[in-house]
Amino acid sequence: MKLPRWPRRVFAQLLLSQTLVTVGVTAVTAGLFLAPVSSELDHDAMQRALSIAQATAADESIARAAATRDVVAAQRNAEQIRLATGASFVVVTDLDGIRLSHTDPGRIGQRVSTDPEPALSGRSVTAIQEGTLGRTARGKVPLRMADGRIVGEVSVGISDDSIRRRLLTMLTGILLCAGAGLAAGTLATLVLARRLKRRTHNIALADISALLVEREAMLHGIREGMVALDERGRIRLANDEAFRLLGLPEDCTGRPIGAVLPPGRLADVLAGRITGADLPAVRDDRVLVVNRTATPEGGAVVTLRDRTELESLVRELDTTRSLTEALRAQDHEHANRMHTLLGLLELGRHEQAVAFISEQSGSHAVVAARIAEQVRDPHVAALLAGKTSVAGERGVRLTLAPAAHLPDTVVDARALVTVLGNLVDNAVDALTAGGGGRVVVSLAAAGSTLLLQVADSGPGVPEELREQVFEEGWTSKDAPAHRPRGLGLAMVRRLVERTGGRIVLDTGPLGGARFTVELPEALLDTRLVEA
Repeated sequence: MKLPRWPRRVFAQLLLSQTLVTVGVTAVTAGLFLAPVSSELDHDAMQRALSIAQATAADESIARAAATRDVVAAQRNAEQIRLATGASFVVVTDLDGIRLSHTDPGRIGQRVSTDPEPALSGRSVTAIQEGTLGRTARGKVPLRMADGRIVGEVSVGISDDSIRRRLLTMLTGILLCAGAGLAAGTLATLVLARRLKRRTHNIALADISALLVEREAMLHGIREGMVALDERGRIRLANDEAFRLLGLPEDCTGRPIGAVLPPGRLADVLAGRITGADLPAVRDDRVLVVNRTATPEGGAVVTLRDRTELESLVRELDTTRSLTEALRAQDHEHANRMHTLLGLLELGRHEQAVAFISEQSGSHAVVAARIAEQVRDPHVAALLAGKTSVAGERGVRLTLAPAAHLPDTVVDARALVTVLGNLVDNAVDALTAGGGGRVVVSLAAAGSTLLLQVADSGPGVPEELREQVFEEGWTSKDAPAHRPRGLGLAMVRRLVERTGGRIVLDTGPLGGARFTVELPEALLDTRLVEA
């Protein structure tokens, strides 16, 4: 015979297992309840038999009949008591244990089937015993005369059948209660199983295990960071990329976002206090794009993309575009200069033509040479030369302060180029929107500390906004389609503070904004190098 298979679906497994448990618990409970009930019924029957026996023994006529061995009187009185009380038998004996009364008259004159000695010795006895009438609950008492002399015993029995009838009557009620409990338990199990069926989409238990394994592999294999939050904003799950991008501690699970991330835009975006799609945020020197999706249970799933390298490429693209526009403008200007030179030659003014060529060819070379003389680091010098050319084509005059000087001892040229390039770009953008102006860059070395300033002649920044401009996502410009705004100054501040430096925004001598940056340990100490 083929045995039935255990169901694979979680719904069916729960329903079957809970039903079996409910049936088992109900059966055990009913059994545990019936055991003391049966014992209690036996005890009650024995006490009832004892009470009837005591009442019978109190009848003086029965005692006289036993003393005189008057069978007729004893039988008559005993049967009256038996019929009145509903007992199975009322037996009166003499001192020798010989029956003087019995339900079956043919047994009168015979010795009783159970030991009469305890009662004849003056003790009352209760017991469940097997006799001539079957199993009965018995009560036995001594039969005394008025002077206290024992002349026999009275034995009263209550049939086991009557006890069983009472038990069956009670059993019906017990089984009805057990059935009601079983029905309620089964209904509750069905409701719970249906709810679980909806929650698990009726997936087999083996499939759930496989899905869990696949989920773990997928979460830790994707290149995007993922953080799952519960309805109270606590971290439920984070993959390896999220740990790397956010710098989460190992024990972050179960802790709120505010306990594992410093206050700022990134924590606000993850907690849902800032909403939107593709929100930019900065973590240390990384540029992240964050998306937060709410779940039906009140929690959320947050995805993180690392845009650091892409942001660098976009900035390089912006620089290349600016240079391309500058070259296009220079090409147009060069054509105009060639037309001027051609006109001078056609007019025969050769000396003026020579002077015009010398003036035009030397101006750019002089600017580049001056920058190279003041700024010895090649990366920073190239940055300033390119920014000067681009700013000039946009109608902005970018110059170095006369006393500016940077030795060729920069420790981290890449970080310095990022800081200086962002500050210059912001200054040029502010002036371009207002129709041109001046930007002055100042560089100074004090031992291993580098001081730099970028000042412009633009409208400046109101005092109440001077802290807000460093926040991630804050910008006064329209964001281009290819990249978000509001990250440059936030990155600059992170880079500066990470090296132990500081950045201050105030009003400069040109009337516009002035950014002052102090970078300790940004230069090799020349005294130590020479030593």
